[in-house]
Amino acid sequence: MKFYSTNNSKLRVPLAEAVFRSLPADGGLYMPDRIPAIDPFVFKNITTYSFQELAFIVADALLGDDIPKADLKKIVDETISFDAPVRFLTANIAVLELFHGPSFAFKDFGARFMSRVMAYLSKDDGQQLDVLVATSGDTGGAVALGFLGVEGTRVTILYPKGKVSKIQEQQLTGNGQNIRALEIDGTFDDCQAMVKQAFNDADLKEILCLTSANSINIARLIPQTFYYVWAYAQLRAQGADQVIFSVPSGNFGNIGAGLLAYKMGLPATHFVAATNANDTVPRYLSTGEYRPQTSRQTLSNAMDVGNPSNWIRILDLFNHNLDDLKAMLTSYTFNDEQTRKGMVELYNQYGYVACPHTAIGYLAAEKYKREQPGNYASVFLSTAHPCKFPEAIPSSIYGAVTFPKAASNLSSERKAVVSLPVDFEQFKLYLLNNTD
Repeated sequence: MKFYSTNNSKLRVPLAEAVFRSLPADGGLYMPDRIPAIDPFVFKNITTYSFQELAFIVADALLGDDIPKADLKKIVDETISFDAPVRFLTANIAVLELFHGPSFAFKDFGARFMSRVMAYLSKDDGQQLDVLVATSGDTGGAVALGFLGVEGTRVTILYPKGKVSKIQEQQLTGNGQNIRALEIDGTFDDCQAMVKQAFNDADLKEILCLTSANSINIARLIPQTFYYVWAYAQLRAQGADQVIFSVPSGNFGNIGAGLLAYKMGLPATHFVAATNANDTVPRYLSTGEYRPQTSRQTLSNAMDVGNPSNWIRILDLFNHNLDDLKAMLTSYTFNDEQTRKGMVELYNQYGYVACPHTAIGYLAAEKYKREQPGNYASVFLSTAHPCKFPEAIPSSIYGAVTFPKAASNLSSERKAVVSLPVDFEQFKLYLLNNTD
């Protein structure tokens, strides 16, 4: 498989360059030069496959030309070492739980797969990889644990000061070894802009082998397709035929992966992008004008993105045809007050404790169902364990949270962090002066 830039359809680079460079020099994002179709036989008989088997089928379709099957299967099996179960709340409302990995967030799938692909592709050159990642909350923790102790890698995580939960911050700053945390006195968009600028800085590129672990990296996007296919298998096993996926959306990598799976043949009926007050995409779908904005802080902090990087990939998947895109994608926005009501409603009606991001996914699924009633299964994605958001969840509900043992142990971790302003030159100096 070759990869092109969303800004240059004629560009073609191999997998290793797309993974390690992360961003094309023209500022676009890498996309596969063809969307392979999964054999319809797989979907016809999907209930006979395991999660690992389905993940390998998808990975092999996308990367089978670049990684031998035995090696790719090993990577997939190491990545998919925990489940992504579908839990039915009613006969036609279900939640896809993606928080059963080591950092209790959906990004564990992408981070673990990417770290192993990078280790595989770099095993013969002996060069140190400097992995840069901006996080609004969950990405950093998943990347930290995905790369912790991985030989030949050094990870630098940028996160916005005061805008992540305590547990999220502990996951970012309590690792040591090859993981470094930078607390930036700004927003997630500021962190993301500094990371992007680093990849185009000549001095840094000459001295460091930079790569990204954000969802801008194609190796993060690919494994997120796996759990959509697995969710469909579980839903089919329960008799569901038509499926609507409602996805909490910040940087739009998660829903972008779902739409990629759809383009590969996943028989999804529709997708709903659920956003918080950072409503750039809902406004675009409503008005046809794309106007990024400064990100606003909300209860659902991992979605506080005013200029979602992966939106360009979604436009690319639909050839920038807005009508075709809107036929498959709807987007809604919800404020903090609505988010709180969503968490309470989930608990009171179904006894389900959800994080604020998950609650927004639920609210969007319910709104779509009211506007588009039909005989389909409505599935909203639970992107993070509620234990990570004690400040955001009403105390009466938070008391019902069962903490994973690993989360309980986080409070004992020491915090190791460097504070920086929103200043690329200071960030650059930090990278250049800390290469040991």
